Amino acid sequence: MLQRCILRMYHVLALVLCVSAREDFDWTKNEKTSFYYSTFPTGFSWGAGSSAYQTEGAWNIDGKGMSIWDAFTRKKGKIFLNDTGDTSCEGYYKFKDDINLMKDMKLNHYRFSISWPRILPSGLKSEHINEKGIKYYEDLINMLLDNKITPIVTLYHWDLPQVLQEKYGGWQNVTMVNYFNDFANLCFERFGHKVKYWITFNNPWSIAVEGYETGEHAPGMKLKGTGAYKAAHHIIKAHAKVWHTYDMQWRSKQKGLVGISLTADWGEPVDITNQKDIEAAERYIQFYLGWFATPIFNGDYPQVMKDYIGRKSGQQGLGASRLPVFSPQEKSYIKGTCDFLGLGHFTTRYVTLKNYPSGLGDSYFADRDLAELVDPKWPDPGSEWLYSVPWGFRRLLNFVKTQYGNPMVYVTENGVSEKMICTDLCDDWRMQYFKDYINEMLKAVKDGVNVKGYTAWSLVDNFEWDEGFSERFGLYYVDFRNKNKPRYPKASVQFYKRIISSNGFPNQREVESWKRKAVETCASSNQLLAADPLIGHMEMVSEIVIPTVCTLCILLSAVFLMFLLRGRI
Repeated sequence: MLQRCILRMYHVLALVLCVSAREDFDWTKNEKTSFYYSTFPTGFSWGAGSSAYQTEGAWNIDGKGMSIWDAFTRKKGKIFLNDTGDTSCEGYYKFKDDINLMKDMKLNHYRFSISWPRILPSGLKSEHINEKGIKYYEDLINMLLDNKITPIVTLYHWDLPQVLQEKYGGWQNVTMVNYFNDFANLCFERFGHKVKYWITFNNPWSIAVEGYETGEHAPGMKLKGTGAYKAAHHIIKAHAKVWHTYDMQWRSKQKGLVGISLTADWGEPVDITNQKDIEAAERYIQFYLGWFATPIFNGDYPQVMKDYIGRKSGQQGLGASRLPVFSPQEKSYIKGTCDFLGLGHFTTRYVTLKNYPSGLGDSYFADRDLAELVDPKWPDPGSEWLYSVPWGFRRLLNFVKTQYGNPMVYVTENGVSEKMICTDLCDDWRMQYFKDYINEMLKAVKDGVNVKGYTAWSLVDNFEWDEGFSERFGLYYVDFRNKNKPRYPKASVQFYKRIISSNGFPNQREVESWKRKAVETCASSNQLLAADPLIGHMEMVSEIVIPTVCTLCILLSAVFLMFLLRGRI
């Protein structure tokens, strides 16, 4: 009891210090400094990430239940080329091979997610616990620890059990708060003695907006102007409940940390001397990152969200704001429920004011009154939305520092994809992206931002949601045509490996040699990949042609033998 009281006092003190440390972000100061040669603090953690649905495959194996993504990908036209994650990278079977890849890279941590329907097929702990699913994650965690790789575990990376979507409407229903808490509590009970870093939700912005506003992602609902806000409201409550469950029942025994992973692009004012552009850029960030971070750190939604959505709701003749309201008790319960902030980041937009009249209808995007722009000079590797704008990363990290009292930050997703018809494993654009973005993160650490670790997204190419297998983020190329799903290292593997071994960028001469050496190593990998269709053809020969020939030979031999016997008779 005394220990729990001391822990509570510690959390209150930490929160007071965080609030007192808050300052205003300077929108007019955008330093685009030259490359910074230095290293990260001792103990900085380097890793790579994945998620269950994107990599595991084995969608209906060993008692796993159906998820909303299993159902969504079966609807024609929802996914590019109607791809599904049914087999994906076969990570369920190949996790030992993948851990060996991590070991070779000398990763400090691996971020993965637990599939809710793999361990609770119906979504409910009270109905059935799938022990085969539990064992899979136990084996994965044990092997990571045996190889001195710290597991960072995400509880929800978008794969809600389909039963809960059908019965209750998924995150539109407040009952998900308790069901998710039961699932999380089971994970703490079974894995918490070995897992010390827990993430409740990955990128809840995408769950809410793309799942319940635009319908681009599972479950594919288009509840414009209300669905995203209601889903987000329940997700924030669920996060807080899980944090309190861990705090009350498990923290003193297991000594772990519970955070959330929020993904946000940076929004830069088109004109940093124009107050309306600055306000529009801040609105962009508050409707993106602040939507979830502000309740968790400060207890309520950003004031600008309450003002804009409330005003537009009134103009639309609604009796109340479309943005739900937290009660005073809920605000107090939610505030401070974050031991560390996971931050996902990929790109940047320029932002300017654009008024959307309320008569055009209600939507999350219209509520913000802004327009997003890109600079045609920004490097674009072909993913339509992901431009390389490294300086935005430093800006975002400094915004987090000033807005939320400089919390402990783990970068949980950062990387770049490619869309290429012909695959080249010498991914020079990815090496350049990692070099530039990680260097901006290093500058942010120099600025005083409390960044403790970095997670490259992703370890291997995987199922990229509505883009199917057409978009590749992996350090390792996966040949999805081959049933064995072999992995081939891209040049970026060697490049990232050198950043890890040096813990940053020690000096110009050494860093300049890394890319050249990495490109040299990928030539042999390209040769192996080029031979892969031949290998696949050989497998087809061994699996189809050879048995067929053997069968024909047996039949011909039987006919020949019949003729011989008939001749003797």
